[in-house]
Amino acid sequence: MNLKGRDFLKLLDFTPEEITYLLDLAAELKDKKKKGILVDDMHRGKNIALIFEKTSTRTRCSFEVAAHDLGMGTTYLEPDSSQIGKKESTADTARVLSSMFEGIQYRGFDQSIVEELAKYSKVPVWNGLTNEFHPTQMLADLLTIREHFGYLKGIKLAYMGDARYNMGNSYMVTCAKMGMHFVACTTPKYFPDAALVEECKAIAAQTGGSITLTEDAMAGTKGAHVVCTDVWVSMGEPDEIWAERIRELSPYQVNKAIMDNAGEQAIFMHCLPAFHDLKTKVGAEIGERFGITEMEVTDEVFESPKSLVFEEAENRMHTIKAVMAATL
Repeated sequence: MNLKGRDFLKLLDFTPEEITYLLDLAAELKDKKKKGILVDDMHRGKNIALIFEKTSTRTRCSFEVAAHDLGMGTTYLEPDSSQIGKKESTADTARVLSSMFEGIQYRGFDQSIVEELAKYSKVPVWNGLTNEFHPTQMLADLLTIREHFGYLKGIKLAYMGDARYNMGNSYMVTCAKMGMHFVACTTPKYFPDAALVEECKAIAAQTGGSITLTEDAMAGTKGAHVVCTDVWVSMGEPDEIWAERIRELSPYQVNKAIMDNAGEQAIFMHCLPAFHDLKTKVGAEIGERFGITEMEVTDEVFESPKSLVFEEAENRMHTIKAVMAATL
């Protein structure tokens, strides 16, 4: 399998075999990391640029640690220190950075931006998150699911909440590609884009997977191997919509009743950060405004043995390392 020179923008661009190859490589690199076996000769002397128009904890740390482990240097371009889209076009930024770096990561807004970066870049471009897709998170989640169950094909994954954006879209694409069963549990207002749904249904028909959209949380989560969710208000959205989201998405909160309904085999996953208590500034503000102590997931589920959120977070680094190792 040769992925050298390939961009990593969305999983729609990759075959199930290529995705499996990246998971296998991530597992190999994770094993070496645990055993203290260095791999810093793989890309020693290379440098990568990390463009962050949206801030991050896990994505930034994952790319920086992974790059260091591979022997590479990193340059972090935070929202206020890059001219991309302000004084310099995306195309010009791509041409400048790709003349200095061996790889470029972008985390920000529209998918069209990372696609344009890739179009004009001479080096691989990796999507750290856009409004539409979050492919590095998907590899981490697949690795976590495979580590727990031992397989992927046939796994039922139920996504609770707002399924219109990067996480809902990406889970649907991922399940379709890998022969898994995706269920979006939410109101029709929060269903994924209809055109993408049809595209994923066509892919799933070839892989043995399935795509289901339902308003019935109990029916949707029944027998699920994985129950997952995300925050109800995404980065960049105004605070004024909290009241609307809490009112409309509270029926799709992941709680003990949902996990019990899924069954003994079910695990819980979340890309983080999660509002499962009031121990954050935003959580405390929302609690004070709306009189609630937890939102998309209860603290009981988040802190339970069924929760694999921190294993999932660690796997971001191992899978990102695999993407860079394979494509540079």
